[in-house]
Amino acid sequence: MRLDLAYDGTGFSGWARQPGLRTVQGVLEDGLATVLRSSDLPHLVVAGRTDAGVHARGQVVHLDVETDRLGALRARDGADATTVLVRRLAGVLPGDLVVRAARLAPAGFDARFSALSRRYAYRVCDTSTRRDPLARAFVLWHRQRLDLGAMAEAARTLVGLHDFAAYCRARPDATTVRTLLRFDWRRPEGGPDEGLLVADVEADAFCHSMVRSLVGACLAVGEGRRDPSWPAEVLAERRRASTVVPAHGLTLEQVVYPPDDELAVRAETTRARRVVPPA
Repeated sequence: MRLDLAYDGTGFSGWARQPGLRTVQGVLEDGLATVLRSSDLPHLVVAGRTDAGVHARGQVVHLDVETDRLGALRARDGADATTVLVRRLAGVLPGDLVVRAARLAPAGFDARFSALSRRYAYRVCDTSTRRDPLARAFVLWHRQRLDLGAMAEAARTLVGLHDFAAYCRARPDATTVRTLLRFDWRRPEGGPDEGLLVADVEADAFCHSMVRSLVGACLAVGEGRRDPSWPAEVLAERRRASTVVPAHGLTLEQVVYPPDDELAVRAETTRARRVVPPA
C-alpha cells in the first residue's frame, strides 16, 4: 500500500524510529498496528528520511498489508477499505501527523527507490515587518536583508550531477553523488509566502543535511560575506565550509514518481551506485 502523509516536524525527532524518542515512523507504525489490529508493527519504507524538526507536506511511504487485515476494515456507508483506513488513522494519530490518502500500490512501486525526485522548500524571513509569530515554526527569521539576485546566481552554479560531499554529513559506505535538478530562490508576491525568501530545491535524492547546507552557503552570499562563485568553489574543493541552517525552515513539498509501467525499472536503476562521470 502507498500512503501519502504530511506532518509538522516540530515535535518529532526526525523520521526514523529511535528508542525513547518520538519519531514520525514510530508514531505512524504504532497507529497502523492499532487500526489493523496487528501485534506486529508494520515495516514502513519512506521516500526520504527527514531530520529532526523538518516538516513535510508531500511525504510518501509504502508498506505490505495482509489482505485479510485490510479486508477486515468495514464501514456502514459502504466505503472501501483504503478510505476506512484513512478515517481510522485520523482517529488515532496526533494532530501533527496526517495520512492524507491510502491506496493499493501499483506493481513495482517502491516509495524510496521508484522516486524520480524530491522537492523541498526552505523559507526565510529577512525583514521584521514580515515576521509572523504564527508561522515561526516553519520560517527562519534572519537578522538582515538578503540579496535575492546574488543568492539565485550562486544557486544556479550548483545544479547538475556532482559529488556533494562538501554539503553532506558523511556516512560510512554511502555515496554523496547526487543530481541537483533545480535550485533557485524567489520572493513570492501574494499567497502565504508573500515577502519571504523561498528556496526551491529538487534532486533525484539528497544526502544527510544537504539541503540545509546548500541554503547556508547561499545565505552567506546573500549577506555579502561571500561572492556568488563561492558555493561552487566549495563544491569543487570538497571542503565542509558552509553553515547548516536550522531545520524548522525546511519542508518536503513533493515526491515525484514515473508512470506506473516504469516504476520497477526506475527502482532498479536507482539502486545502482551513482558516480560522477569523468570530465
